[in-house]
Amino acid sequence: MKTYLSSVLLLCAFSFSSIAATKKVLFIGNSYVYVNNLPQVVADIAASTGDTLVFDANAVGGYRLMDHSVDVTTLTKIAAGNWDFVVLQEQSQAPSFPIGQVQTDVLPYAHLLDSLIHVSSPCAKTLFYMTWGRKNGDASNCGSWPPVCTYLGMDSLLRERYLMMANDNHGLVAPAGPIWRKLRTNNPTIELYQSDESHPSEAGTYAIGCGFYAIIFQKNPMNISYNYTLAANDAQAVRTAAKAVAYDSLAYWNIGKFLPNADFQFNTIANLQVSFTNNSQFATTYAWNFGDGNTSTQTNTVHIYAASGTYQVRLIASKCGKLDTTIKSVTVTSTGIHETSNTVIAIYPNPVSNEMKIVGSWKNTSSIIVTNVEGKSMNVSPRINDSEMIITTEQLASGVYFLIIEKDGKEYKGKFVKE
Repeated sequence: MKTYLSSVLLLCAFSFSSIAATKKVLFIGNSYVYVNNLPQVVADIAASTGDTLVFDANAVGGYRLMDHSVDVTTLTKIAAGNWDFVVLQEQSQAPSFPIGQVQTDVLPYAHLLDSLIHVSSPCAKTLFYMTWGRKNGDASNCGSWPPVCTYLGMDSLLRERYLMMANDNHGLVAPAGPIWRKLRTNNPTIELYQSDESHPSEAGTYAIGCGFYAIIFQKNPMNISYNYTLAANDAQAVRTAAKAVAYDSLAYWNIGKFLPNADFQFNTIANLQVSFTNNSQFATTYAWNFGDGNTSTQTNTVHIYAASGTYQVRLIASKCGKLDTTIKSVTVTSTGIHETSNTVIAIYPNPVSNEMKIVGSWKNTSSIIVTNVEGKSMNVSPRINDSEMIITTEQLASGVYFLIIEKDGKEYKGKFVKE
């Protein structure tokens, strides 16, 4: 049984969207950030709805993510911490280059910066600023890379690569490029570009800002009353595009995608012992309730019940105030393996410190193998008595390992984590 508290929280956030909010945002990028002072435009847009954007920025002309990854100012601002969002914007052409080049020159630095963000701001969301194709394509690279010769070709590659960055790093997307594309299609008289056919006009910046507002505050941009420098009709058209592209498709831009997802598997063992393996995603803390009045906050755990029966075991997985719950029925008896979930043997304690135990009679065991995730065999020292096998593990490095036992022509397998 699954209770989708994370989804309820997300729906509640939408239901109470009229409540004023304050968000702290750091913008990391280049001229696509500082031209027309994009952060201030987003702040002014937010203020018109009663919301507050507190921001800082480091935007250097032509800078790439690789430059920001070693820039003292960027690193200092990231390290200041307490950010709700950190915006990452790559140089305008780089993500549209051939994939091999992107894998070398773009993706590693997106990942590095994302990692640094979460060291100082564990609950911050990395927000990838999806830029746009140049008005008539990238003439400077058209000869060597034909896919960028047109606006549509370049814009499509940018979209693909920014989604890749966001998904790989569990980040969100501010879809500036897709909003521009919708406006180019439906409102071609609104000029989004400066004369260089690259940088945003004031209308272009306003469109970007409306998209940022929709993603950061998860609110309908149709409620924005600030028109910036645009005529009222044009501003309304821009807000309509931002609503259709960003707000109406929040999930597509990863809003709610990486919320905690609680899940576990279990083995019931003789002597009323049950091993629980945590398979939750996107969570950092856990709360177990074993259905008999006992609880635990370990990631993986073993529990011993006082009596046979069927128990409703609940796991709450949470991160940064968001949580998800799952409940499973676990039946235990005083003898034998009554019910299993995925594995045949259970190891406890798990995670393991200096030694682990496997309940049962293993006196006719012919082989005991422990391997790491790469399949390399580890040296271990097993001891077998009448009721269990004990394996010394203090010599193992921290990590995930697999135990394979051969006994009476059968193979038994288990997985454990060495702390």
